[in-house]
This record gives sequence, structure tokens and C-alpha cells, in this order.
Amino acid sequence: MHSALRPVLPEPATLADRLRVALPGFRHVNWVGRTGSTNADLLELARSPTHPPRPWLLGAHLQDNGRGRAGRTWQNRLGANLMFSCAFDVFLPARSLPALSPLAGVATCEALRALLEPDNRPLLSLKWPNDIQWRFSKLAGLLVEVTRSGAVRHSPDHHVVILGLGINLHDARALSNALNRQVADWTEVISEDEYARAVPAADIVARIATAWVDAFSLVVREGMSSFPQRYAQVDHLSGQHVVVLDNGQTVQSGIACGVNESGQLLIRTPTGISPVSVGEVSVRPLPEGRGQVTLSS
Repeated sequence: MHSALRPVLPEPATLADRLRVALPGFRHVNWVGRTGSTNADLLELARSPTHPPRPWLLGAHLQDNGRGRAGRTWQNRLGANLMFSCAFDVFLPARSLPALSPLAGVATCEALRALLEPDNRPLLSLKWPNDIQWRFSKLAGLLVEVTRSGAVRHSPDHHVVILGLGINLHDARALSNALNRQVADWTEVISEDEYARAVPAADIVARIATAWVDAFSLVVREGMSSFPQRYAQVDHLSGQHVVVLDNGQTVQSGIACGVNESGQLLIRTPTGISPVSVGEVSVRPLPEGRGQVTLSS
């Protein structure tokens, strides 16, 4: 890929200044050169007895202990990834919290699609529960964590949700070799999309952070009744054959057919529709193009 098309991150202080202007509703915005994990940093801040009002945003050019779902390590190299986390107050019963993972994935996919030329938007999709795909390769991943505030809680339904996102900017080929699976990067996207090529890093971050605020506000006000229809617009798995595994053993197979209002993946089997719980499974395509659902440990 020609180096002129490779995204370049501004200096951390410059990026932080631009984000503070772009996100006036955020009460704490910072971007650092290096940290252990932006999610872990915000979790620690949320649990402290005193802290600034939310929402918060923290980004880092490099994370020494970056994390993905199911305890996986997020591999990153200086300048090759766009990584940040946000913290929000959410007022929902505990039973509704698992749905926030696919909801955040849909909001992220919608925000990134809006940066592309209309003809290219379908090339970005969501692989349940929250992996962002460019064509058939993973472009970005989300980590959703929930804690209680260390300060006085407003109500039993008050939770602090930490969302972490990592977008591959370049290095997809090296990552694909290291992880033994197909990985995409933003350099590939902008090589095919003139609109996206003109979008600076701060705008990408601000669009996604704003989409998260809007998505959480909507679900608190109106619930998840419209979520299955919204999810269907970005669904990467729709109509694909999937296999459900537990400890390496097949326990279910069928056709992926969207999600329910709880954010669970729905699989059509010979005996009916079966839900797969949010936070307990991840979906990986088989080499021949089918889908595979693997139960996390």
C-alpha cells in the first residue's frame, strides 16, 4: 500500500485538544502516548470515590496491556491502531446489560458507514456480537465492561459502562499472519473510498463516541424493541450456516437469522429458533465461508 494513503495519528496532545472541541458534552477527554489499558484506566477512575462527571473519553497511541473480548490480548504497535475507551452512566436493570455489547457494535458500524461513499457502506458490517468487518475481515473490535460507581449511586439500576474500541489503521498483513486469520485495516478502506480518505482521526473518534452516547440514551428511553430491525441493516451473518460449539463439541447448528430484543443471536434449527447469549459466544467464519460460533471460556 502506498505510504501516502497510510493514516497518520496526530500527537497525543493535539488529538486530545481536537476531541475536546468536537465533544463538548464529554466532561473528561484525554489522549496519552502510552498506557496499560484505557479500559482498565477508566474502570479504576469509575470505582474511585471522587471523579469528574461522565461521560469520559481516554485514548492512547500504545497500550501495553490492551484487552479484547474473552480475555484476549489486543495486539498493537505504535501508530498502527486507533484505540480509545469511553465511560457512560447507564440506568438499566442488570438483566438488560448484556444487550449493550451488540448495541455498541451496531452504533459503531453505523458511525463508520456514515464516513464512506454510499456504494461502499455495505462493505462494512457487524459480526455478532460486536466485531466490525470490512468485507470478510475484522477491522475493529469492541470490549464492553460494566462496573458500579465508587461514588454515591443514583439508583440500583445505575451502572457505569466502559466501552473500548480498537481500529486497525495499517499492518493488516502482519496481523493476519500473526493471528492466523484475516484482518483488515483502515488503509484498505481509504484506498477504495475517497470520502473516508478525507476524514481525520479525531473525526472518526468523535463520530463513534457520539454514536455511543445516542445509542445508550435511546435504549434507556425506549428500550430495545427496535434493535432487531436496526441490527438487520448491518448483519454480517444473516442467512449463513453456523455451528455452536461447547468445549470443542458441536451442540447446535443452523442458520443465523438476526437477533432478538435481548441482543441474543438467533439460530434457526430443525426444531425452531434458538438464542445464543450475548457475552458467552463469539462468531468466526469457517474457511469455506460458513460461520462458526465458539463458546468462550
